[in-house]
Amino acid sequence: MLRIQRLLLLSLSFFVSTPVTVTQAQTVDESLQCEGEWTGHWGSGGVFQQHGFCECTFDKASWDILSDQLINTSTVDTVCPSLCTKASSPSPSGRCEPIATLVATHPGGSYPSTRRGVVKESLHGVDVADPYRWLEDDHSSETKEWVTRQQAFTDKYLAHLPDRVSLRSEIEAVWNFARMSPPTLVGKREQGKLFYTYNNGLQNQSILFTRGIDESHDKAKVLIDPNQLSGEGTVALKQYEPSPDGLLIAYQFARAGSDWVEIKIRDVRSAQDLTDHLKWVKFSDLSWDPSGEGFYYSRYDEPTKEQALTGVNEYQKLYYHRLGEPQSEDRLIYGRSDHKDWGFSGQVTRDGELLIISVWQGASEKNQVFYRRLDQSNSPVIPLIDRFDHSFTFLGKKGDRLWFMTDRDAARGQIITIKLNQPDPSIYQVVVPEQREALTRAQMVGGRLVLHYLKDASSRVRFFNLYGVDQGSLPFKELGRISRFTGSFKDTTSFFSVTRFTQPATVYQYDHQSGQMTEVFRPELNIDTSVFKTEQVFIPSTGGAKVPAFLISKKDLPSDQPSPTLLYGYGGFNISLSPYFKPDILPWLNRGGRYVVANLRGGGEYGEAWHQAGMRANKQNVFDDFIHVAQWLIDQKKTTPAQLGIYGGSNGGLLVGACAQQRPDLFAVAIPAVGVMDMLRFHKFTIGWAWIPEYGDPSVKEDFDILRKYS
Repeated sequence: MLRIQRLLLLSLSFFVSTPVTVTQAQTVDESLQCEGEWTGHWGSGGVFQQHGFCECTFDKASWDILSDQLINTSTVDTVCPSLCTKASSPSPSGRCEPIATLVATHPGGSYPSTRRGVVKESLHGVDVADPYRWLEDDHSSETKEWVTRQQAFTDKYLAHLPDRVSLRSEIEAVWNFARMSPPTLVGKREQGKLFYTYNNGLQNQSILFTRGIDESHDKAKVLIDPNQLSGEGTVALKQYEPSPDGLLIAYQFARAGSDWVEIKIRDVRSAQDLTDHLKWVKFSDLSWDPSGEGFYYSRYDEPTKEQALTGVNEYQKLYYHRLGEPQSEDRLIYGRSDHKDWGFSGQVTRDGELLIISVWQGASEKNQVFYRRLDQSNSPVIPLIDRFDHSFTFLGKKGDRLWFMTDRDAARGQIITIKLNQPDPSIYQVVVPEQREALTRAQMVGGRLVLHYLKDASSRVRFFNLYGVDQGSLPFKELGRISRFTGSFKDTTSFFSVTRFTQPATVYQYDHQSGQMTEVFRPELNIDTSVFKTEQVFIPSTGGAKVPAFLISKKDLPSDQPSPTLLYGYGGFNISLSPYFKPDILPWLNRGGRYVVANLRGGGEYGEAWHQAGMRANKQNVFDDFIHVAQWLIDQKKTTPAQLGIYGGSNGGLLVGACAQQRPDLFAVAIPAVGVMDMLRFHKFTIGWAWIPEYGDPSVKEDFDILRKYS
């Protein structure tokens, strides 16, 4: 991990850094001893040249000394100690200075040291050293001091980048654009209200507005302004759900980026909160009962103060909250003391007769489905699908039939119905069978099925009636992402958005009866996006896989001109990387850079088979795919190792960390944002246990043997 941080700090400036030239002194004190010492940090191929560098210390200073020999995992133990020993000599000032003609200095000073502990434990008969275990205690003064020193060093380093101010100005200029979410209509079209978020581009948090469907945004009323909920603007609106009559709205908000959310209720007419205040909520939906007197939500037991941020989240429960009552009086609907890793999500059917309970386990999309009759008093919770074999997403109910999207007998997804009086999941009717493209989302909106497919990672939307008759498709064939359609089953009007890599979400209104699509909001940027292009390539990887990748650049950038390139990937949890807008890449592109997004195995771009090809024992496939994309970019002269950076967050941070270790010769920069790095202990903190279905269980020897290879 420390080596990855060093790569990041050394190479943050593809465009802006220039190496320091040092000339050897003419008159020196020959008695001065200037042997340097290798710190153990090194890099293979950097911003300045392709041979690599060794970090050396002498005279209480730290330097990155560039090597004229190739440095890799096979040569580093020989090259670096020798290079550091010879890399400095006395200067006229009586100090030791580097004699290399080119060096990369640390303007932040000597890199902060990290204490190595002596922790060692035996796991499945294998001795595993964990010298940095002490950093797991985020409350200790030593950990806080370590973080402070790291931050100070980083800030000082970044402050020395000569072009940082102008680049920041360019990013801020393009970042400050107005944006709007697709509105949700509550009530009939003529008398109903639209609910949506809007940000003028200069606000920390988007504001929730409401207005009539035929009114302009200028006439909209501010309903919830999260910027007013804290002085620092760090309270974020996470989710909201209007009551059936649109007179109240339940909303979730989080403080300072926490996963924990709180729930309050606001009166739409007065824009004032009721007294209700629910806490210790996480991974929860909101579903009102038909009367609007209360709603269903999920929560955990209140943790101790010390465990609030790092404690393991277990034993989630489903509750019903009645308006005006304290949270302590909320009615427990369902929980399982015999399954600490089960979670529950409740959804009331449109007719108010059933509460559908989706039972999840960890991060796996395989779930069980239970239900409870709301039209019968004191009815029990009844299992409908009682095994974690497949995914079942509830869509809606009509009569005694329930509609689901599932991957049962269809790795790319299909639509089925199950009768309530025939709850055996083996007895179902296929409504829309599996297609060539992966089905990633399904909705019952506008009196029909709205099905979202992925065609090589770009969105396609098709319409079917409830019995599977094809009713056409949305006229969109570009490289882009289409959001969910807002609205209910009875609505004839929906809103949705379309997002591209170089164009933020444009909002459209759609009439389900006429098929008319009307643009209602298009963000304006102060940069000309017509100069950019997005193309898609398919790159061979191990096992015969063809890995899609999006290449974004300026149109006039020669295709065979090596350029600074940032490669992004994720590859896990069935998450698809469809086109998305990232405003800070536009100045990067304008300066001649490339941005590449790789659709790796482990994602959901081609259905469950593609996902499984990159999980558990197949995780190395994800790293191989990423490495093959990087190698292809180099082979095709799109970039060079000295110009190539890789980036990913969370599971993508793990990807970057593994690839930086396996192929350090390919990359100049590695940015593993909040990466899952310790694969032998990830399950011991917060919700980490939920990732076991994706990665494997370190307490199981077979899984441990796999995880240890890239931990």
